[in-house]
Amino acid sequence: MSDERLARATALWKEAYRHQMQGDLARAIELYRRSIEVCPTAEAHTFLGWTLSFQGRLDEATAECQRAIEIDPDFGNPYNDIGCYLMQREQLDEAIPWLERAKQAPRYEPRHFPYLNLGRIYLKQGRWWDALREFEAATREAPGDEGVRRALHSLRARLN
Repeated sequence: MSDERLARATALWKEAYRHQMQGDLARAIELYRRSIEVCPTAEAHTFLGWTLSFQGRLDEATAECQRAIEIDPDFGNPYNDIGCYLMQREQLDEAIPWLERAKQAPRYEPRHFPYLNLGRIYLKQGRWWDALREFEAATREAPGDEGVRRALHSLRARLN
């Protein structure tokens, strides 16, 4: 892959992301696909999957994440996203290994997400102490995140 093609693909997926954040999902999907045509990257496949998930297209979203993992198995975001798609389907036990893999991925931001997602699963399953462990880890990963601190405080209050 040439540096020029990679730079063009990266610019396209960043533009797609801007459209996605503005709610223009159709344009975002088009730009992510163009980015992939120029030079397939784990980021473009992952973010395309995320955009497709907003449309309820979870099978397609999962397939994009699996393509991302094939391209770059060290990129943690697609593991977490697959875990989230399984959570949306209430396939909690199936989501756990994906989230565990996200936690171990060398390249992943925001690193606290899989911990939060595992904590949420464990709460739904009534595994309070496992949830507490995950929320504590999320707090260590993102000490400035107010939502993470609230989740931990809420669970601690429940347990007391």
